[in-house]
Amino acid sequence: MPQVLSALIIGFVASQIAVVCTTVFLHRALSHRALSLSPGARFAFRLVTWVSTGIRPRQWVAVHRKHHAFTDVEGDPHSPLLLGFWKVQLGNVQLYRKCARDGEVVRRYAKDLPADKWDRALFDHGVLGLGLGLAFLCLAFGWQVGLMAAGFHVVIYLAINAAVNAVGHMFGKKIYENTARNSQWLAWLTAGEGLHNNHHAAPTSARLSHAKGEIDPGWWVISLLVRTGQAKVRLGSLRLATPRVGEALPEVLEPEPDAPVAAR
Repeated sequence: MPQVLSALIIGFVASQIAVVCTTVFLHRALSHRALSLSPGARFAFRLVTWVSTGIRPRQWVAVHRKHHAFTDVEGDPHSPLLLGFWKVQLGNVQLYRKCARDGEVVRRYAKDLPADKWDRALFDHGVLGLGLGLAFLCLAFGWQVGLMAAGFHVVIYLAINAAVNAVGHMFGKKIYENTARNSQWLAWLTAGEGLHNNHHAAPTSARLSHAKGEIDPGWWVISLLVRTGQAKVRLGSLRLATPRVGEALPEVLEPEPDAPVAAR
């Protein structure tokens, strides 16, 4: 039992590292250009994303941008409103792969992220990256704990990322006039991604929390990167694409809450 508990804790920590890479690097930095990273930080995120998820960044970006282009209408790769909650929650990885493997989707929605020499040598080989990640866990914690931790990591990472698409478009608070929802409990598990209604209202914002009481752990990471000179936030103001429920879009931009000084 102690080994299983240790593996569960290690797997959860590994999944949270992967989640931070997903939200800060794949989502906010690459997909929406909400922040830019220094060359060193960008490479570090690429490396950790590779060994913890095996994801090709340009494929993830393409799928996500298509989701924003066709949110909850025909063409959305993973809409629970069209496909049903359980098909997205349990089958999100298959839905992602189907869209990510469509070369036309990648060419259209990620043309600003062409493969470079590092992609060709390393980062396009997802199985190799995952293998190295597994080898690290086994060497660091022993093969039994390492294998169990890797299994827990995969299940947790896939489940909570699927929940962003499934729960995030069906359950929770609706602050803005779009089809996504806010769930703070999910935001804790996904480094802020559970504040999904906020994100669809202001997709270019590096911060997903907009009001008092909303917590975005991913913003803590971004703030640290900004303060250490490893990142710059593109916008210092909140640019709403959809208005608050029952209101019109404001004529004046709202200030970004607690934006780091270096980001302005």
